[in-house]
Amino acid sequence: MQILRTPDDRFDGLADYPFAPTYTEIDDTLGGRLRVHHVDEGPREASPVLCMHGEPSWSYLYRHMIPIFADAGHRVVAPDLVGFGKSDKPAAPEHYTYARHVAWMSDWLIRTDLRNITLVCQDWGGLIGLRLWAAFPDRFDRVVVANSALPTGDQPMSEGFRSWRAFSQDVPEFPAGRIVHGGTVTKLTEAEVAAYDAPFPDESYKAGARAFPLLVPDSPDNPESAANRAAWEVLKTLNTPLLTVFGADDKVLLGAERSFQRLCPGAQGQPHAVLPDAGHFLQEDVGPDLASRTLDFIARTG
Repeated sequence: MQILRTPDDRFDGLADYPFAPTYTEIDDTLGGRLRVHHVDEGPREASPVLCMHGEPSWSYLYRHMIPIFADAGHRVVAPDLVGFGKSDKPAAPEHYTYARHVAWMSDWLIRTDLRNITLVCQDWGGLIGLRLWAAFPDRFDRVVVANSALPTGDQPMSEGFRSWRAFSQDVPEFPAGRIVHGGTVTKLTEAEVAAYDAPFPDESYKAGARAFPLLVPDSPDNPESAANRAAWEVLKTLNTPLLTVFGADDKVLLGAERSFQRLCPGAQGQPHAVLPDAGHFLQEDVGPDLASRTLDFIARTG
């Protein structure tokens, strides 16, 4: 497996991202090793808030929320998925599979030994993070699902998703920063767009970003549809408190929150919200509000 590693100087001087890097070596599933980066702020003895990003962002997405959680006395852990941010990036698209992403982050979770977790997950952070919850339910105290889903391929994909997937494969240069910009209501500054582009010095670093849209289970016989159905069967038995907070201006995932509210026992009676001034990347639009709702959720269910 050929591994690319973004030079450190690509991340110099990013506004509102002063966090020291932490690295963990994991099994790449092919006999080698991968280096996974995460932010680790706040008191180490506190129960962690695990913030998982999606496509095509990285832990920078949570920069406005991390200090709020830490200032409230929580440990905050925000990893970069393999292929993103400061984590290693396999160069070949075929090395990225849904099952391998779950295996990579499962190994990372075991090695970091996080417990009593409050999971905050968005986009692919949910597709992977919710599988971690199903696999290691005793490690999770509560879950916040923000503009994410756990698809099984049993329902047709929306036109919005099909258009996004086609764009992701056909565009000559994959514009990570502009994609995040387009998924917000408030819109990003040029410096913020550049920060989302920072992990990718050129197109060779973007195999993981281009692969993700193709990995979403889109038919009942997709290789990961059965695994997600099995995960749902576990989640439906858990009383772990679950809160959904979605941005209303999400053309792809709005409505997915209803599955969690209907199927997860711990979602009953929670103050779920659809926020009118937020898009798919609601951490950019309403990050402090999402952090505040998460802190209230922790206090109520503690």
